[in-house]
Amino acid sequence: MKKLLSPLLLAAAFNSTNALATIVEFQTSHGNFKVNLHDETTPKTVNNFLNYLNAGKYNNSIIHRTVDDFVIQGGGAKFEGTLPPTWLETENPIDNEPVYSNVAATISMAKQSGKINSATSQWFINTKNNASVLDPVDPYGGGAYAVFGEVIEDGMDVVNAIAEIPRCNTGYDGFKELPMPDYQDQCGDASAVPGQENFVTIYQVVIYDNTTKTDDNLSSIKNTLYKTSVDKADNNSSSGGSITWLALILLALPFCRKK
Repeated sequence: MKKLLSPLLLAAAFNSTNALATIVEFQTSHGNFKVNLHDETTPKTVNNFLNYLNAGKYNNSIIHRTVDDFVIQGGGAKFEGTLPPTWLETENPIDNEPVYSNVAATISMAKQSGKINSATSQWFINTKNNASVLDPVDPYGGGAYAVFGEVIEDGMDVVNAIAEIPRCNTGYDGFKELPMPDYQDQCGDASAVPGQENFVTIYQVVIYDNTTKTDDNLSSIKNTLYKTSVDKADNNSSSGGSITWLALILLALPFCRKK
């Protein structure tokens, strides 16, 4: 079993903006989990994620959205003592890379519905097979959601446990599906002041294995629905063909909020 990098190597990796980390570890208030990144097949997406990691922007961020049997979402906000949480400063959006399928245990970039190349810092982990919803071309013209890695080992035990944490509708835009541990009695009370313990906090995301390539043993599933839906659009058929009304609703959810 691989061990964590030494503090010296970890510091060097953290400070290198060009690090090629193919396995990262999310260290959270509710347990740790590892993600194997597709750094060779989705290079722009992985490089973008690593830039935020290396800059420390994910440090002490929170899981700001969970949806039953769908996703947990983070990389977008921090709790700084008051509600609503503070949105992270983001860099320029990146090109979309819809190579892999949004099956269970994959991590994807969140983006604005209707805008293909709009992903910045936010990511989400699929807690079930969402291929039929997130793999085809967005009916609003935003393209498929780009998978850039997979949760490995027993990491989904942690992810699924986070998905089970009761949510609070704070009433603030973007924070209406906010997981808040031990806060249900105060949820909706305008005078209540939460503490850091009432959030799922990502203390940091660290480089666990910076080997150039570690995803050979993954059974990664390619996205085949995106090309099909694009071809249908080119033939002037109905937008998305087999996409259901449920898919339309889910795709319209606020995957990416900006300040």
